[in-house]
This record gives sequence, C-alpha cells and structure tokens, in this order.
Amino acid sequence: MSTTDKTAGTEPDAGTEPDAGTDQGAEPDQGAAGAQLSTAPAEDAAPVGIGVLGWARWFWRQLTSMRVALILLFLLSLGSIPGSLVPQTHIDPMKVAAWKDEHAFWVPLAEKLQLFDVYSSVWFSAIYILLFVSLIGCIVPRTWQFVGQLRGRPPAAPRRLDRMPAYTTWRTRTAPEEVLGHARTVLAGRRFRTETHTGAPGYGNSVAAEKGYLREAGNLVFHIALIAILVAFAAGKLYKSEGGKLVLRGGGFANTLTQYDDFRSGALFDTADLPPFSFSLDRFDATFEEDGPQKGTPRDFKAYVTLTKGAHGTPTPAEIEVNEPLEVDGSKVFLLGHGYAPIISVTDPSGKEIYRDAVPMLPQDANLTSAGAIKVTDGYRNKDGVTEQLGFSARFVPTFAGKGHGTMASQFPDAKFPVLALNAFHGSLGVDSGLPQNVYQLDTRKMQQFKKENGDPFAEMLRPGDTMTLPDGAGTVKFVGLERWATFQISQAPGNGLALGGAIAAIAGLAASLFIQRRRVWVRAVTGPDGVTVVEMAGLGRSESAKLPEELADLAATVNQQAPTAPDPEPEPETEASEEGERG
Repeated sequence: MSTTDKTAGTEPDAGTEPDAGTDQGAEPDQGAAGAQLSTAPAEDAAPVGIGVLGWARWFWRQLTSMRVALILLFLLSLGSIPGSLVPQTHIDPMKVAAWKDEHAFWVPLAEKLQLFDVYSSVWFSAIYILLFVSLIGCIVPRTWQFVGQLRGRPPAAPRRLDRMPAYTTWRTRTAPEEVLGHARTVLAGRRFRTETHTGAPGYGNSVAAEKGYLREAGNLVFHIALIAILVAFAAGKLYKSEGGKLVLRGGGFANTLTQYDDFRSGALFDTADLPPFSFSLDRFDATFEEDGPQKGTPRDFKAYVTLTKGAHGTPTPAEIEVNEPLEVDGSKVFLLGHGYAPIISVTDPSGKEIYRDAVPMLPQDANLTSAGAIKVTDGYRNKDGVTEQLGFSARFVPTFAGKGHGTMASQFPDAKFPVLALNAFHGSLGVDSGLPQNVYQLDTRKMQQFKKENGDPFAEMLRPGDTMTLPDGAGTVKFVGLERWATFQISQAPGNGLALGGAIAAIAGLAASLFIQRRRVWVRAVTGPDGVTVVEMAGLGRSESAKLPEELADLAATVNQQAPTAPDPEPEPETEASEEGERG
C-alpha cells in the first residue's frame, strides 16, 4: 500500500472545466470533485451588464462581500475611538463644556464632525447600517446554499484520483463490492456522509464521503451572531436608561425621574417604563488593609439596604456589593463609590441655628482626601440685619497626620482621625441666577472672604465637636459629626443578554470555522487485468492541511485490514533460448 501527499500546487482548482474532448458522461473531473466545499459566493471582478442595473448589481456584490464586511467592522471599531477620547454630550454635558473651554481651536471642527455625539452621528450611523445590510446580504445566500449542500449528496469520484492532494492505492484479492462495503462501513463509523456511485465502464464503482459541515455552519453562526450583537447594541442605545444617585446613610431613593442626580436614556425610552421600587441605605461597611505594603487597599465594600417593590410592597433587607448588583424588575442597582459627609451646623449672630445638614465631600485620592462646599442660601442676616449668603470651601481628611506633618492629605481611608478645614465667605453665592452650579465647588466671584483681625484670610481646622466662631460676631460653624454616603447607579440595558449570547455564539462559530476542516474522501475498487482488485483512496480538503493525509492514511489502514494487500506476482522464469542468447 502506497500513500502520496501532494503539495498545494497540485491541488485541483474547484473552478476548472473538463478538458476538451473528454467524455462528459464519464466520472467527474477534479473541478467537480472540489465544487461546493464552500458557501462563499463568487465575486464579480468588474461591473456586469450595461448601465445602471449592471453597476447596481456590482455594487451589491461588493457590499455583501466578506472583504467589505470586515472593512466596515474595522471602521465601526475605529469610529468608536473618538467616543472614548472626547466627552459625549449625552453622558456628561459639563465635561463637554470644559473640553470646549480648553480646546477652543478645535471646537468648530469637532462640532462639524459630530465628535460630541459620536454614536448618534450621521457618519457612525451610516457605517452601522451599511455593516448591518452587508452582513444580512452575505448571510442569506450562504444560508440557502448551505441548506442545499446539506440536502445534497457527496459527488462521485473524479477520473484521476492520483491527482488529489492526498492519495493512496494497493492491490487486494478481496472483491470490489466487499472492499466498497468495508470502506462505507468505516467511513460511516467516522461520521462521514457516504454515497455509493456506479462508475462508467472501465472506471469501476466508488464510495464518496464528506465531512466537516460544521465548518460552514460555524461560519454562518459567526455572522448571525455579529448581527445579533449589532441589534443588541442598537436596542441598548435606543431603550436604555442609566442614572446615578448619592444616598446618605439613613437616606433613601425612589425610582422616579426627579430622584436622580443625573439621568441618561435612549431615544425610545419612556420614563413611564421605570419599574416602581425604592430603597433606603441602612448601613455601609468598608474595610481596608491596615498595614503592610498594601496599607489602605480596599478589601470589602457592602451596602445594607431595605428594598420596597411597588407602592405598597413589603420592605425586605438586601445587600449590594461591588460587581454584585441588586436586580429589581429588569433594573440593576450597582454600588459605585462611597465617601464622607461632615454634619455641619451654622448659627447667625443671634445664635439661631439657620443650617444643619450632612454635606457630602468628593474624594480626591485613594485615601479619601475630599473636597466640597457648604452653601447657606437662606435665613442668614449679618449683625447689621442685612440678608447675605454664607459659603465655606471645605477640605476633609479621614485620617490627618497632624499639624506640622504635611498638608491636608489623608494617611488612611478609614476615619481614624478626621479633620475638616474650612475657609469662610459671605456675599452672594450666585444660586439665584438660574445657571447650574457644581455642588462641590464654591463660586466666590460675588463673595468676600472673612478676615482675621490682622487682615489674613480666615480659615480653621475642626475636629468632630469643635466650633468655629466667625469674625465680628457673624455667627458660628460647628463640626457636629460624620456620616457616610454611597453612590448607586440604576440602569436598564435591554440588549445586554442578547449581546452576551451573540458574543458567545460568535466565539463558538469562529472556533468551528477555524478548527474544523471540510473534506471529501473517495474509495474506488476496480478489478485489474490479472483479476486482482485495485483499490484507490483519495482526499480533498477545503484548505491545505497536514491532517488530511494523516486521516486518509488512517482510513486506508483500517480498510486494508478488511481488504489486505495482495502479494506481488512472481516473475516468469526465463527460457533456455534466452539464456543461450545471453551467453552468446
């Protein structure tokens, strides 16, 4: 038994025509043998036809080709980069305004290119729609062609099996019908689809077998999964909702639009679809590494809440941790961050308390060094009876190093030695102008800072329980105590499940199309002139692979066990005349 592994250069072309003068009724040639190993449609090299119809057909073929689909997918990924680098209006308008102030020269160009609304821009939508159409136009004909291949049968063996990339042959005394029967049993046992063909006179019967249909199935699944991901992306953008809320310990939140600190939604989202629920923050625990090289590293964050579903639901306790959101009727409540809120009490010159509240501070670093602003907008009159507003720029550190040990920077994120530094101002806060303000910053353009007797700016550091007396009997400020707050994100993303399923299906389909080889095997058995059966086996793959010759050799060895190789015929003895002639 001899086995031959042909090089790629000898592999028959699936598109070659039969040689001129050959019998079309004979066994199929190598081109027919390799036909339909792929569902990829043939591409037009140039416009076909005359006029608009020909150009339209050519454009459609180009748009639905795999090459153009990959280019559009690359352009979609490339177009997403500006959306990550440039702040987006629908996410954070204040960051967009700040970016415009810092990059005034590029603002006209950025607005013309719609860089502040990338995902709803005309050019991004055009790429998205073209990719969608391209994938559908690519999948539909491939699907019908693949269905036709599943319903079809493996083609008959070509005339010259020795021209196949993998080929083997041997002689046996087993009858051709028995050889083909053994071969069909072996191939069927290896999950090949088999078909017995009656050959033309002189060629003998053959068994054709085919395997690897999952390669094309995986290819189709991959492309369908891409469409599912695109649909999920569109659904997520159109129907999503996402909002944030800062909740103090002891405070609560109800899932209505007015309760959000910030809220973003898709174009087709209806606020009436917000599921009715509420929760209160009962306790917040945070633990940190106490010592060692990772001192201050967060170990565990957990928010203990009381959840109420609907207007008259029963309150039930629940816990929310990082990456473990609370799921309520299609919405997810994520724990995003936490910080401290000093409790501040302010009195006027008469000693009347005009302000008392816990003021959240915005963390500035990993050790929760925080900054914020205390704004007393109503109820204050100075010692002359003039109505004014008070403002305090604040800096808070949960663990202060102590005076003479550096600036107001926290040494540890837990509240081991909390200190609050205040700078006091009076005048107009500007909140009556109607323009939005940052709650963590103090606008001092229409305010004056309190001064000490020597003319220096008035500022003090307070510990919990300490009181700061304002100059000229303007009142007092007391650091009453400390509260904690946590920030939550409440989001609805209807396309997430579809996107996850599409991603998993895409990976599975891609793996199938990469690691499964579509191949065909033929077995022919013909009785030779000496009465001995000549067995030929050949294989043809969708692409060049070293596994095909190995698989064919294994199949041939199995068949050879049932149809063993016949011994070579003994040479005929030479006659005396020939021997004498040789002596002469």
